[in-house]
Amino acid sequence: MSDAYFSDYPGLRFERRDHGILLVTIDRPEALNATDARLHRGLSRVWDDIDDDDDTRVVIITGSGDAFSAGGDLEWIESFRGNYGELREVMREAGDVVYRMLRCRKIIISAINGVAVGAGLAIGLMADISLMAREARFTDGHLRLGVAAGDHAVVCWPLLCGLAKAKYYLLTSDFIDGETADRIGLVSKSVPRAELLDEAMKVATKLATGPQEAAQWTKRALNLWMHQAAPAFDASLGFEMLGFFGPDAAEGTAALREKRKPDFTRS
Repeated sequence: MSDAYFSDYPGLRFERRDHGILLVTIDRPEALNATDARLHRGLSRVWDDIDDDDDTRVVIITGSGDAFSAGGDLEWIESFRGNYGELREVMREAGDVVYRMLRCRKIIISAINGVAVGAGLAIGLMADISLMAREARFTDGHLRLGVAAGDHAVVCWPLLCGLAKAKYYLLTSDFIDGETADRIGLVSKSVPRAELLDEAMKVATKLATGPQEAAQWTKRALNLWMHQAAPAFDASLGFEMLGFFGPDAAEGTAALREKRKPDFTRS
């Protein structure tokens, strides 16, 4: 599969590194790498193409500039809020992000270099190995927007950090820094931001020069734990999409645009 093929993904940049390491960068720095319609579609599809790429052994995904991915682009969110046809596609793509990352045979490493929210956070935490800058912060953020936690959280947060912590952080939408995420088990490891990409390359090199089929089969077996959560995950996606037809999502979106605290008591 040629590098020219990978250039067909708007908002993603691809670089070949030694030992079959593919570095993927979420590249919309002018918008803090927020996901718009084209980027969301690309993030839902690229894993199958990476899986088919014989030149790739291990993938690292990170963000351009100071952010990993700062949630959904507000104009994009407003374009599908209350729109059944658009929401149907968003729901399908959100599910594909999770299921295709699970299905991709290649080991995926995330290097969470800055703020991560929404679909970007899904990419970061669904990676097989998640490395995070200690200074970085993330939040699931769905309840801030007025919709149920969907995207990825229900399939993996209870497994990663336990149900009590998952409920606390998903219901409060509190931000979590790298040290806290490491301590409670939401990420594999946190390191200083200046060392993040070097650490990701170190881990990727170790995996890329190791036994490929053994690593891939180990990933496949471990991911069966997440596949068991598929019914709960599919329900969470449906509940999230339902919320985009309600008044809370309208208020949450307006508050984000106006940079104020949402007032859900009026809805």
